Amino acid sequence: MKNKIIITLCALFMCTCFFACGKQEVTEVSDPSEPEVTDPGAYQEFEQSVSENAEPAAETVKGTMDTEYGYVSSYDLERERDGDNVRSYLTGRFVPSAIGDRRPVAVMLNNIEAAQPMTGVSFADVIYECVVEGSLTRMMGIFENYDDLEKIGSVRSCRNYFVYYALEYDAIYCHYGQSSYAVPLLEEPFVDNLSGLSSIGNTVYYRTTDRQAPHNAYASAKGIKKGIETMGYDTAYSPDYRGKFTFAKDGDEIIPDSPDSYDATHVEPGYLINKPWFEYNADDKKYYRFQYGDKQIDDMNGQQLAVDNIILQYSKWTKVDDNGYLGFDCHMGGNMTYITRGKARNGTWIRFNEDTGAARYFDNEGKEIVINQGKTWIEIIQDTEGDKVKVN
Repeated sequence: MKNKIIITLCALFMCTCFFACGKQEVTEVSDPSEPEVTDPGAYQEFEQSVSENAEPAAETVKGTMDTEYGYVSSYDLERERDGDNVRSYLTGRFVPSAIGDRRPVAVMLNNIEAAQPMTGVSFADVIYECVVEGSLTRMMGIFENYDDLEKIGSVRSCRNYFVYYALEYDAIYCHYGQSSYAVPLLEEPFVDNLSGLSSIGNTVYYRTTDRQAPHNAYASAKGIKKGIETMGYDTAYSPDYRGKFTFAKDGDEIIPDSPDSYDATHVEPGYLINKPWFEYNADDKKYYRFQYGDKQIDDMNGQQLAVDNIILQYSKWTKVDDNGYLGFDCHMGGNMTYITRGKARNGTWIRFNEDTGAARYFDNEGKEIVINQGKTWIEIIQDTEGDKVKVN
């Protein structure tokens, strides 16, 4: 999808220890969950349809956006530096420049029950979750500092929409295989990706002996770095990258207090299989993640996954073919809910700068939403399934 993205200012409501298990080279294993492709052009047809049916925007944003609390949008703001530190694009906190100036990696994560617990996922700064075929969900972690991770995963295959989400962070996309639908997008010059089924598969990924394939493919920091070097990918952010979030300043805390805000100490995205939920802990001001009836933990350290912000991003979607491959609108926009500090507020989202830009979030008055520093979980919600979401 290469259409020009614009924004309406109309108010809308819209993670076994590594050494404990054997390590093997990656070999191609058939994946029964990978849908058979019956029409290679179907996904492109879906994207074209979304574009053609988009509602006209009231106004095109040029220059500085109107932002909450008198903030200046990070879209037009040069990142702050302090000596050898720089503001992270992912968390809004100061990090060493060697980390913050390096492009992150986006790793596809296996979220079926047989693949739990994940390893390394608690080190992700941003996590996406979205349904795939059969109402299962797949996750993707955006990792800024992954240098010490010897085991990340297990890693699963690509879906088109996750590529677009990875592009919002100028991230190098890591996945173990892909469907035919995704091949044209992965071949685009602006997509830098590391596939387990490519020539560098055994460089980046390895299999363990503690689980059955395809649930035992993992990536390591060493392998990812070698893969990036072998492919010749640029490790620095693109000069045109504008970031995704506008974060609260040091010492500031965002507590939604507008007339349309409401309590949000328990959050259910409404996914049917893993049935996840978050519980707010007022002591540390974080949302703790549960799924499959229990805490979701990182096998590496035993920590329960927890984040500072949750964004429910409602998106138009369709079944692309009779085998259940899904398509999601990643560009034109829709409703969103921002959840933090025990409160929620509704608003809208829309993507800027076409495929290589990022979705940004706005309140019901058209002002860009400022989010708290820290980790963020973005739940992609089918726009027709909003009645399954619970926030209270």
